[in-house]
Amino acid sequence: MQDVIEKAKRICLAVFDVDGVLTNGGLILGESGDEYKIFHVRDGQGLVMLRDSGCHIAVITARSSKIVSERMASLGIEYVYQGQNDKGKAFLELMDNLKLGREQTAYVGDDVMDLPAMNRAGLAIAVADAHPLVKEHAHWTTTAAGGNGAAREVCDLIMQSQGTLQAQIQHFLKH
Repeated sequence: MQDVIEKAKRICLAVFDVDGVLTNGGLILGESGDEYKIFHVRDGQGLVMLRDSGCHIAVITARSSKIVSERMASLGIEYVYQGQNDKGKAFLELMDNLKLGREQTAYVGDDVMDLPAMNRAGLAIAVADAHPLVKEHAHWTTTAAGGNGAAREVCDLIMQSQGTLQAQIQHFLKH
């Protein structure tokens, strides 16, 4: 675990998959073709707190969905890559745009499509219910399943490692 904490101290960019990481992976499709997703509110709060602590936050997802755009906009997540069948390429592009090295990045995934990005990240994280191969390639695995607090665990780990978590929590205790 100490190795994971050391890696987390250097993170300037945390990238999350959507389906299976920020959601439980289930897709609810309406008769008219509308797509619905369930996002955990504590995951959203964690993303906001991590962003406010100075870390860049991004999502890279293979699917394209209006609801993902809306949810990320509501959280103030600036980097949203949808329709990305090559997540490794999108991850490298984002790193290049932000002028960050591998050791400054984290990627959180749940399925084999995430492996190219995970293998390029300084800190590769799998959610608890990830595919076994993804867990095998991860530096760390959350205790919570995707869509059920896993993203919050990641955010808290990074902030705790960087010494910024208490300041984020203190903000709420002042009121």
